[in-house]
Amino acid sequence: MPERRRSTLRFAAAIVAGLLALAACRDSSGEGEWFAVKGKLFEFNYRLGIATYVITLDALQPFGEGNFAVVHFEDPAGGEPLELRQKLWPKLRHQTLTSPPLSCVVKDRPYAVDIRIEDPKGALLQRLAVTMTSNLDQSILPDRPLVIGPVYELNPDMAGHPDGKLDSVESADCPNPL
Repeated sequence: MPERRRSTLRFAAAIVAGLLALAACRDSSGEGEWFAVKGKLFEFNYRLGIATYVITLDALQPFGEGNFAVVHFEDPAGGEPLELRQKLWPKLRHQTLTSPPLSCVVKDRPYAVDIRIEDPKGALLQRLAVTMTSNLDQSILPDRPLVIGPVYELNPDMAGHPDGKLDSVESADCPNPL
């Protein structure tokens, strides 16, 4: 029994030593990758009737004040990419990037997102290219917000339309899906 315990302890010590060796290999020179994509999704807010891209970045190393993420989201409705310039907070390990509201999101179609991490002077520190695909069409959203105002009052425009669809709503001019 004691021999089995010693071999278990040796095995655990070998694993710990291996993990320490891997940790020592991490780039601590301040160069290399600053962020990794931790999560990405399309958020469909049914109450407000909007869809957005949401990307979470995970900080891989400490960074200073004044850095920004400049994000170009492919516009599902076509045209120029939607741009977001957002300050990165050094004390937060995770940074969440949310696009402006979208229209024309199509199920199973890949959309491109380009993320630039810039220092306070605008110099490029890192670039991340992401492809996002929704598992839903935007057609699941109501035609107008179901609630309005700061206390989420029922939208009077939606009275008598429990399914969220209006008969006389002009449809968005969406491009044909690929």
